[in-house]
Amino acid sequence: MDAQLKRGLLDVCVLAAIKDGDSYGYKIIKDLRPYIELSESTLYTILKRLETGGMLTVRSAEHEGRLRKYYHITDAGMRRIEEFRSEWAEMISVYQFVIKEEHNG
Repeated sequence: MDAQLKRGLLDVCVLAAIKDGDSYGYKIIKDLRPYIELSESTLYTILKRLETGGMLTVRSAEHEGRLRKYYHITDAGMRRIEEFRSEWAEMISVYQFVIKEEHNG
């Protein structure tokens, strides 16, 4: 898969994992596990990129005596999910074209 496309898909997956409420790294990985395998190092790179892009904010809070970072989706992050939904319709169209060629060949 094209690296740029995969990066964009992973970004949207992470945003979708936190769209319904603040979350933290381990929980995000756990929530995504049924759909996609994601390492901690990859996740934290994505989270940093999304934070820098203004699509999420981070706060630290104590949990069981340790500081835990919680991630919160911003309006820009929610807009990115909506943009992805519209872009996905075009991707489905392209996919259908490609498989049509295979079925007619």
